[in-house]
Amino acid sequence: MNDALVVVLAGGKGSRLEPLTRDRAKPAVPFGGAYRIIDFPLSNCLNSQLRKILVLTQYKAMSLDRHISLGWRGLLCRELGEFIDIVPPQQRIDEHWYQGTADAVYQNIYTIEKERPRHVLILAGDHVYKMNYRHLLQFHDQREADVTIAALRFAVADAQQFGVMQVDTSGRVVGFEEKPAEPKSIPGDPDHALCSMGIYVFSARFLFDQLCYDATQKDSAHDFGRDIIPSIIDSCRVFAYPFRDENRKADAYWRDVGTLDAYYEANMDLVSVDPQLNIYDQHWPLRTYLPMLPPPKFVFAERGEHARRGEAHDSLVCQGSIISGGRVTGSIVGSHCRVNSHAYVESSILFDGVDIARGASVRRAIVDKGVRIPSGMEVGYDHEKDRQRGFAVSRGGVVVIGKADGLEYFTDEQEAATERVI
Repeated sequence: MNDALVVVLAGGKGSRLEPLTRDRAKPAVPFGGAYRIIDFPLSNCLNSQLRKILVLTQYKAMSLDRHISLGWRGLLCRELGEFIDIVPPQQRIDEHWYQGTADAVYQNIYTIEKERPRHVLILAGDHVYKMNYRHLLQFHDQREADVTIAALRFAVADAQQFGVMQVDTSGRVVGFEEKPAEPKSIPGDPDHALCSMGIYVFSARFLFDQLCYDATQKDSAHDFGRDIIPSIIDSCRVFAYPFRDENRKADAYWRDVGTLDAYYEANMDLVSVDPQLNIYDQHWPLRTYLPMLPPPKFVFAERGEHARRGEAHDSLVCQGSIISGGRVTGSIVGSHCRVNSHAYVESSILFDGVDIARGASVRRAIVDKGVRIPSGMEVGYDHEKDRQRGFAVSRGGVVVIGKADGLEYFTDEQEAATERVI
């Protein structure tokens, strides 16, 4: 593993997740209360003993930069050749931002070459899954491949949003189409197509040659899936690696949480009795930055018709939060939140520092960091009224309240200094 370098592409806009990506990059969006999306590929790297990592950022990267600096850089020792480096666009080669995934790597080719890797593992920073990359690298070596692409079966109806591959009996890729209108199914399995997960292993020298050639092509989109992979499958050794899941469930788990509804459903899975994604698995631990906060607290256990009871059912409640006479059901409550007396939160996701005031009700909603829901307000019960307030409503009926949607907003400092147990 010492001769492999990881490049994490973490610069996408994530426009389909707005307003959650209005102020942060998609890999920095919270997931499961305690985590950020980028924690999943980074945890996979450390669990796979890969400790040379470049994270290429671009849009709205401050939140992502801060999270990695606080939670990840201290885990590795640069004196031993280990690092997680955040690499912003530097325009060292050209005077533009990244034009595609291949261009992002090409513009940092000097940084990559400096480490003298034998293999370069390229990952997306915005997918949720568990994978041992060592098996992928071993597969690449055993096949003497130029490129190896991690692959997963998808229903043909869902395959239009991915790169779709055709392979021979040895696993060699003989056809590749990026986001085809009519995906080709797997021979003998008409209901499924073999799709790229956006995870690539390149032999380093081969990668450099292909990037330099692609940069000279004026009609290229400079993208791995659209340009480089289709151009080399006839003349080079390109193989598909069947995804091996470390989640220890019957079905392989991999999610591209690129839309509000996909993001919401993936989070809601975590509060079910037997979730598809096991975040409590000590075999494959998930790492993140955890601030110094006290345990969650549940106060008031009054009885009677108008009694206050602080309680949470089928929910995840993170550190520093107080359920103060309110009720939480089937929800994810981030750190340092407050759910005050007679407030009700149902099937919702509260980011860090959210305050649900007395008597407010929130249902099927995502509430961004530091937002305060005023006393008595109902969210998620009347979508027309929610839209009139300026809130986003997804196709699946999930209300999303961003930081700048007109409600009172508390900064981190105000949240830390204010104790609102009502």
